[in-house]
Amino acid sequence: MECLNFEGLQYLVRYPAGYEKGNRYPVILFLHGAGTRGNDIGVLEQNAFFVVTDEHAEFPFISVAPHCASGTWFDCFERLQAFVRMIADAAFTDRDRLYLVGNSMGGYGAWQLAMSMPTYFAAVVPICGGGMYWNTGTLTELPIWAFHGEDDHVVFAEESKKMVNGVNQKGGHARLTIYPDTKHNAWTPTYRNYEVFRWLLSQHRRAATGQGEDFADEKRFG
Repeated sequence: MECLNFEGLQYLVRYPAGYEKGNRYPVILFLHGAGTRGNDIGVLEQNAFFVVTDEHAEFPFISVAPHCASGTWFDCFERLQAFVRMIADAAFTDRDRLYLVGNSMGGYGAWQLAMSMPTYFAAVVPICGGGMYWNTGTLTELPIWAFHGEDDHVVFAEESKKMVNGVNQKGGHARLTIYPDTKHNAWTPTYRNYEVFRWLLSQHRRAATGQGEDFADEKRFG
């Protein structure tokens, strides 16, 4: 695990077994939840994303995880967007296989980042998150697999349902898995399910097709 800094934003990079400098790899950009905030980036190393995916015998991704020290991802959103651009252009990144994963606060961040920069990612996995479901028209070309616990009382499952329905009603390709008898921790079973990562690997970035806002009418939407 390597700890680096981008314009004051600390981040971790985990390389796959057999990593060779100069080669390009599929990359997962991971956004953690509120419980991992703080001044000690070592807490991020113990996040379930890293702990659970370490259990997979073969994990071919480079994993990149910025650390939100305080507030939310929305408080550093412009810097986060610049970070995405930097990672997309990194020498180790397969530009057509950059994936976005986030849980809880990071699930909200993942939805918003995807809506803001849809052409940067090959696929998105938002877990127990939510967002501006009326603004999902930018996501119609982006493969999305969302996850949520049925009994989540921190972020209600309805939040993911609204987002997925918003994408699909506009002709998108979003799917949602609801875990029965599961509260807020929908991320551990998701990270344990290697089918999720096989699905990610099967997705490649699509060409831009003029995605845009569908509410840019002042008279209707103020």
